[in-house]
Amino acid sequence: MAKNEVKTTVEADGLRYRSKVAGSPFTAAGSFGAATMSCFLCGKHRPRASLKTRKLLGKSQAVCAPSCRELDAAING
Repeated sequence: MAKNEVKTTVEADGLRYRSKVAGSPFTAAGSFGAATMSCFLCGKHRPRASLKTRKLLGKSQAVCAPSCRELDAAING
C-alpha cells in the first residue's frame, strides 16, 4: 500500500516541477477582500468577511466571528 514515489530532478533552468500549479491555494483570483486569512485562535483559513479583529496579547488579531465554535457549527450544519 505504498504510494508511488515521484522522482524529480532540477532542470537546467532551475525548475524542478513541470506540472505544479503556480500560486497559493489560499489566494483569490478576483479581489483582495475575497482572500482568506487564518484565525489567530483556531488556525483555520476563513474568508475575511467571517473574521473580526480582537485585541489579543497587545495586538489586533483576526479571529472568527462570532466565535470559532459557532462558525464551525454554522458551516458544518
